[in-house]
Amino acid sequence: MARKTLVAGLGIGMLTLAFAQAPRAFEPAGVPVAPLRELSYDAFKPGEKLTYLVHYGLLNAGEAVVELKESEREIQGRKILHAVGKGRSLGAFNLFYKVDDHYETYFDREGVFPWAFIRRVSEGGYNFSQDYVYLQHRQQVNTQKKQTHAVPAHVQDMLSSFYYARTLDLRDAEPGQQFEIQTFIDDELWPLRMRFIGRETIKVRSGRYQCLRFQPVVQEGRIFASNEDLNVWITDDPNLVPVLVEAKVLVGSIKMELTDHEGLAHPLARQDR
Repeated sequence: MARKTLVAGLGIGMLTLAFAQAPRAFEPAGVPVAPLRELSYDAFKPGEKLTYLVHYGLLNAGEAVVELKESEREIQGRKILHAVGKGRSLGAFNLFYKVDDHYETYFDREGVFPWAFIRRVSEGGYNFSQDYVYLQHRQQVNTQKKQTHAVPAHVQDMLSSFYYARTLDLRDAEPGQQFEIQTFIDDELWPLRMRFIGRETIKVRSGRYQCLRFQPVVQEGRIFASNEDLNVWITDDPNLVPVLVEAKVLVGSIKMELTDHEGLAHPLARQDR
């Protein structure tokens, strides 16, 4: 299913699209099998909100919004952050492929790993839901199918991985270097791999930015003809915010660009010229 909805994931639902609903009971019990990690980071903070415009070919196809909030919850005595957002199709795109995707994650503030993940997908008449409880202290994930899966320590979900990636130290990254994040997506482990290409200055409608360019390592021949067909530019500053995603897919091209932001932890690496 992850492959099946990847086009929407890159555009309408990529990066973080979430759904705010009544919190579910997911307080785990038991003694941790291993110490839960603590990370030092300052790339994001509660109150951050990012808005993206998604283009499919020449069409303004959709909008993606992701927002980070405080949570009153504590799990295993640890504070929680709550990422919410929404992705929807716009204008003429609604006539032939209406999208309304919602995602939500509750993740550990100190360790940046998820405790619960909620997904609601509606894409062109195709609908499904996912509810995952991440028992990080047991290295397990429980799904809405009442199945339990063994997972690596501190495994990510689709949405929390966006924030965890921003805790990585990229200051000394060398072209060709790969970074991997273990995620649990669609009832299976799914390693997200990103290859660093280099530093570039790019221009989008919200401004000109100094960026780090990455190419996700993808499965060739399904959605993409090669790895070069998918590129992500993130700000070369302490925020590490994606400002542009470009993808050539087998059925066209997708571009997603940052159009608005608020509540960032640091000024963006914007260039006036």
